[in-house]
Amino acid sequence: MADNGYRPDGGLDVILQADAIRPPLTGIGRYAAELAKGLREHADVSRLRYFGLTSWIEDPLRDLSAGHQSGREGGGQESSQSWKSLIRARLASNRLAVRAFGGIGPPLAGWRLRRESESVYHSPNFLLPPVPGRSVATIHDLSHELFPQFHPAARVEYMRRAMPNVLRRATHLVTDAESVRQEVIQCYGWPADRVTTVPLGVDASFHPRDESALAPWLASQGLRANGYCLYVGTIEPRKNVDSLLSAYGRLPIALRKQFPLVLAGGAGWRSDATHERIRAAVSEGWAHYLSFVPQTYLPLLYAGARVFVFPSYYEGFGLPVLEAMASGLPVLTSNVSSLPEVVGGAGRMISPDDVVSMTSELEGLLCHEQLRAHMSNAALARASTFTWARCVDATIGVYRAL
Repeated sequence: MADNGYRPDGGLDVILQADAIRPPLTGIGRYAAELAKGLREHADVSRLRYFGLTSWIEDPLRDLSAGHQSGREGGGQESSQSWKSLIRARLASNRLAVRAFGGIGPPLAGWRLRRESESVYHSPNFLLPPVPGRSVATIHDLSHELFPQFHPAARVEYMRRAMPNVLRRATHLVTDAESVRQEVIQCYGWPADRVTTVPLGVDASFHPRDESALAPWLASQGLRANGYCLYVGTIEPRKNVDSLLSAYGRLPIALRKQFPLVLAGGAGWRSDATHERIRAAVSEGWAHYLSFVPQTYLPLLYAGARVFVFPSYYEGFGLPVLEAMASGLPVLTSNVSSLPEVVGGAGRMISPDDVVSMTSELEGLLCHEQLRAHMSNAALARASTFTWARCVDATIGVYRAL
């Protein structure tokens, strides 16, 4: 697969790092998959190939579709992917394993890419191997630098070891939000003209839906349309689920039971105590925990909610907030990091540690129909400005500028 990438037609020869494109898709995986789909259909790209951490990949989107299909049918692929995810998570928390990969992976990748001097290589997931030509890395956030307490020590150590190499190798950097762009410039002393903000998009499957279309699946989950407050995201300290549970627990019990808090997201690092609190809320009748919800059903879960709440301490973009707005939901989120950029004036924002204000805002959004209708319209208008097509076009603009 590795040959000279010069294109006589003037089109771009792109190598996309595709290690993040694997089920189940989370934020970075979704971004990488949307780039892969958009780039392969774009008129400016004459050739598109995929590379993993150390070797070529034939077609990650085909593999992704196979994984999703098997998962829907209840086959063995879903279980296999779950075990792979668990193994990756365990290895990522092991300092010796992380150091070993950091020493072996980049040289091996560099050797396999040694003839690709005419290609543009793009890593959509931070890390960049040594490549002979032009290269782009997407830096989604600097939480490992700014909030190391929100990550396992092995991950922080690995990122701090890896980032100097990424900065040395990269021709250009991309960030999802202007707030992260400014952090990159300030934290690393990176030249401002060599980092570009390219906002993410939202899939067309996220949109308002009739309650009749939602009822069958929601009923299977013990939910009813317009009958719950929703949080979507990993259960981990950075997402501030504990403050959300405290704020929701301060609402009148009748309101909590009328509109229970639904939490959808897999278990992350250091989440045992939070899960204990979730189990207690479930037993008291004012919460539901759905763990990871497949992409097939996630748009239904959003569209059926009454309010969306996302009180994270730090985000590089905040894709769940955008998906909620595209679904027509009133949104309550934090007033920090990238989240104000995504919400604009279309949502309500609070300090993530202000539990009292969080409770007050939640009560207003759950109870006041006129406010909810106004915010729903504003959310839809704001979300319409973020599309994956614009994200892909802007990314190709970065390639061209190199």
